[in-house]
Amino acid sequence: MRGNWEVDKAYNHSVIHRLFAHSMTQFPPQDHQSLTQSNLQEGEEEDYFDYSFDEPGREPGKLSIKPDARPTRILLINYNEAQAIRKVDPNPNACIPYLETNTVSWMDIQGLGSEQLLKQVGQIFDLHPLLLEDAVVHVPQRPKVEDYNQQLMIIAHMVCPKPNENGFESEQVSFVLGKNYLLTFQEEEQYDCFDLVRDRLRTNQGQVREAGADYLTYLLLDAIIDGYFPILEDYGERIEALEDAIIQKPTHQMLEEIYEVRRELLALRRLIWPLRNVINTLIRGSNDLISQEVQIYLRDCYDHVIQILDIIESYRELASSLMDVYLSATGNKMNEVMQLLTVISSVFIPLTFIAGVYGMNFKYMPELDVRWSYFACLGLMGAIAFSLVYFFWRRGWLSHLFTK
Repeated sequence: MRGNWEVDKAYNHSVIHRLFAHSMTQFPPQDHQSLTQSNLQEGEEEDYFDYSFDEPGREPGKLSIKPDARPTRILLINYNEAQAIRKVDPNPNACIPYLETNTVSWMDIQGLGSEQLLKQVGQIFDLHPLLLEDAVVHVPQRPKVEDYNQQLMIIAHMVCPKPNENGFESEQVSFVLGKNYLLTFQEEEQYDCFDLVRDRLRTNQGQVREAGADYLTYLLLDAIIDGYFPILEDYGERIEALEDAIIQKPTHQMLEEIYEVRRELLALRRLIWPLRNVINTLIRGSNDLISQEVQIYLRDCYDHVIQILDIIESYRELASSLMDVYLSATGNKMNEVMQLLTVISSVFIPLTFIAGVYGMNFKYMPELDVRWSYFACLGLMGAIAFSLVYFFWRRGWLSHLFTK
């Protein structure tokens, strides 16, 4: 049975479709020494590799909002098998009546810039200060799962392609699973990949309305994990195109892009590798908040994580082999140049010898008095040069130099 879908007037229900156009990144030429260092901006390094940490001597559990955090926007979805109610930007106190009913409440908190609202949410749901600190202040965190008695906190990272350029952008998503509710904390709403889950709740597709909050947690985790596959597909095409370009004409720009691909794949691995232990803990754990039925579904998430890790490792090996391909291609190109120069030098060595002999300033040289000696000398030099070129051609030393 499908219930009514109540929507706040301020909310636009249409699903946003993001289109991303990818193009090969162009870099300015640099020497090899500069390529051994980081060729990306410092801000990008922080996005890919840095985890948040406490300052020495800082009071634990203190809620300190970052100045550049986006304003908080709350989306509340309360549902059961009969109906689903959706409210946008409600007062957190509006969630209290739903917690006392036999329904499931999903509060999606988008943006971590409103300290008052976040503290109010922490009071309503009785969130531990350390839990709220990891979800709101220490962003990004390493993916993990922690048990807080009647609450289970899960931290994962959502990824999406960068618009109009190579690479990806990541965002931390923190889950707080309770008995009949689920809280999700997102840094920004623009990277959200939960639209399909919201649509299933609205249209009552599948068994999401019949199940509890743990099943909803599985669906959201599955959406996050599946978001890695399009990113990896882009990297596969990028590595293949880069390999073809290196074989045809290797340049310093390609060498820099190899470093960038290896670095980004390493960043992806750091995001997904701890998630394997998180999913494994949820499957093998004995927490009552995760039912045995949902643990079976989580096995599918675990298989997807293992598959993603295998693909990342394969692409990292391919990216590393691209360096060998680049060095081999540049070495072959250098060998061809040296071979051509050697052939030219070999042709001109006897000609230089003849010119050197007749360029000596001796008074008595027999050939100097002959009328046609100059033309005879030029003809001899031309014959020697032609003979050497013909000899090298017959040996196959010149054929590959002029086939490209």
